[in-house]
Amino acid sequence: MEIRHLRYFLAVADAGHMTRAAERLGIQQPPLSLQIKSLEKELGVTLFHRHPKGVSLSDAGRLFELEARRLVDDMAAMRQRMARVARGELGVLNVGFTSSAAAHSFTPEALRACRRAWPGIALSIREDHAAGITEAVEAGRLHCGLIRVPVSQPDSLTFETLLREPVLVALPGDHRLVSARRALKLADLQGDGFILVRQPGAPGLYANLLSLCEAQGFRPRIAAEVERMVTSLNLVAAGAGIAVVPASMQGLHPHAVVYLPLADGTPLDAPLTLVYRAADAVGPAAHFLNIARETARKFRPRAPRRRAT
Repeated sequence: MEIRHLRYFLAVADAGHMTRAAERLGIQQPPLSLQIKSLEKELGVTLFHRHPKGVSLSDAGRLFELEARRLVDDMAAMRQRMARVARGELGVLNVGFTSSAAAHSFTPEALRACRRAWPGIALSIREDHAAGITEAVEAGRLHCGLIRVPVSQPDSLTFETLLREPVLVALPGDHRLVSARRALKLADLQGDGFILVRQPGAPGLYANLLSLCEAQGFRPRIAAEVERMVTSLNLVAAGAGIAVVPASMQGLHPHAVVYLPLADGTPLDAPLTLVYRAADAVGPAAHFLNIARETARKFRPRAPRRRAT
């Protein structure tokens, strides 16, 4: 028995006549009659009573009609679902992000926008450090990820910078520099204990920081190494040292941590980077990439308008 046999049966049941049903189906009447007889033989029941003016359903036929309609409807619904999957309207999207990427208001806004635009896409969220997210995307366990500075850049992956933001120096509330309330030079931090995210979690930002300090004539003293940027701020709040973090993280521990900017001209910032496999940027992944780009545009500063002369 095939789905077409069910459609033939339902066409005859609806028309009450073999010839009219054959016309609706676009086939000849004799082959249709043979298909119905073959179906009855397979089921071992009589589905139709034949009479001069057409056919009518038997008791067994009426029961079979209920099952046949359910199966045909289910098949149609399944095809519609698969069509939506093919268009990327249904499915699961696995997204990873670092704790510092999650702290930027861009990230929840992009996730909300995806849920609004594509309610049929189930979002599966994972937090990890940059190295773990990059590895998971490369291995296919994640469709895409939001990180800061790439740890490594495999050829199979695309790294797209969505936004850039300044970094701030996070100081314990009783730090000697807090009262100054001014932009800090890296040389001001000489002698302080730095709390850094452990490699390979985020070597890019902190490798740049260490290089800049060395260019200023000192090598930072490492007070602690942690796996998450949030943890570094927890330690700053406890007075264990200082940290350099993206500006979007300054809401953490507002009563225990003071955030001060670096002096103008310090070549250090924090990007927000989207990592994905270009070959797999289809369906739900493609939709999320587009939404991420659209959302990022809202967060970028607008260029000042020129005055007419």
